[in-house]
Amino acid sequence: MDFNTIVKELAKEMKTFTETKYRDIQIKGIAYDSRKVREGYLFIAIKGVQADGHRFIDEAIRQGATVIIGENDISLADIPYIKVENARRALAILSDRFYHSPSMNKFIIGITGTNGKTTTSYLLKHVLEQADVSCTMIGSIQNSVNGKIYPSMNTTPGPLELNQLLYESRDEVVIMEVSSHALKQCRVDGILFDVALFTNLSHDHLDYHASMEEYFNVKKLLFDKLKKEGKAVVNSDDSYGEQLLEILFEKGVVSFTVGKTKRSDIRFASLNESQQRMKLHDGGNFFEVDTKLPGMHNFYNMAMAYITARLVGVAPETIAAALASFTGLPGRFQQIKSGGVTCVIDYAHTPDAVFHCLQAVRQAGAGRLNHIFGWRGGRDETKRSEMLSISAKISDNYTLTLDDLNGVAQEKMISDLEKLQSEYGMSNGTIIPDRTIAIMKAIEHAALGDWIVITGKGNEEYQQDFYLDSKSDEETVTYCFNNLVIEGEEE
Repeated sequence: MDFNTIVKELAKEMKTFTETKYRDIQIKGIAYDSRKVREGYLFIAIKGVQADGHRFIDEAIRQGATVIIGENDISLADIPYIKVENARRALAILSDRFYHSPSMNKFIIGITGTNGKTTTSYLLKHVLEQADVSCTMIGSIQNSVNGKIYPSMNTTPGPLELNQLLYESRDEVVIMEVSSHALKQCRVDGILFDVALFTNLSHDHLDYHASMEEYFNVKKLLFDKLKKEGKAVVNSDDSYGEQLLEILFEKGVVSFTVGKTKRSDIRFASLNESQQRMKLHDGGNFFEVDTKLPGMHNFYNMAMAYITARLVGVAPETIAAALASFTGLPGRFQQIKSGGVTCVIDYAHTPDAVFHCLQAVRQAGAGRLNHIFGWRGGRDETKRSEMLSISAKISDNYTLTLDDLNGVAQEKMISDLEKLQSEYGMSNGTIIPDRTIAIMKAIEHAALGDWIVITGKGNEEYQQDFYLDSKSDEETVTYCFNNLVIEGEEE
């Protein structure tokens, strides 16, 4: 990509920029981290939460940058500086162009919503691969491209990394989780989708978004990024899904719905949560699915995957059989059993997700239900009291414990737990700050038929040290099941 192309693309996509002189400069690469700049690179200065990229422009030049883009008023003597209104958007646009607009050569599926993105992604990937359709998957647990697994740092990668993954992918279909943070930060700008899914919207991320209305307005941005013949798949039983459908109708976007009403394109004809069985009505045909995934929320995830696979071209019978064979994924209602006791590890970290997780355990026939959970430091505090109230009502016993501190002092987090328990908790709740001891004590005192539900972390590793030398909830549960006589006590 040359400098003149950069100027033309920014002029076409951005409202304001300052550099207009044509220059004979070839761009060999793009970077927004000055440490990754090489000779002949374009450096884009991003104002981040932790650091401002404009502070590292001199370092980028020393590393070999030949063009700089930023948002501040800066004058550089030896190399061109382009001022833009939104450096994040400029990064997305130029990343797309640098990698030759890779989304145009792929069938791209984007999934957004508060809950269900990851499970729906894995369900859909499983279904498509059962139908011999190769899939790239980009999401919160891991990224999978051409059969290779790469670690995931964010639910949706930054635009430079994302476009590189799309460029390198030789798979037929790309399935991508699209978070509200990614949409607001322009990470997927320039990428065009063949199908966009809306799973649901509930209380979350109000530390980042000013209100639920803003949260919804950001989520619906995904549907502005559909290709000319792109289609939407929407959970019409969700109140925000209904609002989205009205907007899509006005825009003339072809939309398919999942729900319980007769007007739904894929309708739940019958549901049996206790037996994990559902029957879907699809255009006059009925398809029964016996699933290994418990809970009403997973019925919606499967129905969303079903209709999306139909849009890819997979036969209904193949989809139904594939859904029935899906066994789950790490950290999403992951069950570990020993001696008649069942532990469930789940990522649930919103009121809605906690409710559905605990309800699914009740539907599965739990004897006693012990819920272990907490909250992350520096995140949305407005949902905590609702989550606590839900757990107190559904669980027989619950334990408040620590999640990631995220820079917040441990004493402050413990104080917050105590305050919330005092104001919103019930007598069936206790506080054990050490997460591993909380799990240990729950397993030690469990009886035949008891279920212990541990939410918030899912498959993620711990960020701080606890009493046990384990790295995750799964490791802690496995250790406790293998060492039922607990010798250590909290000091």
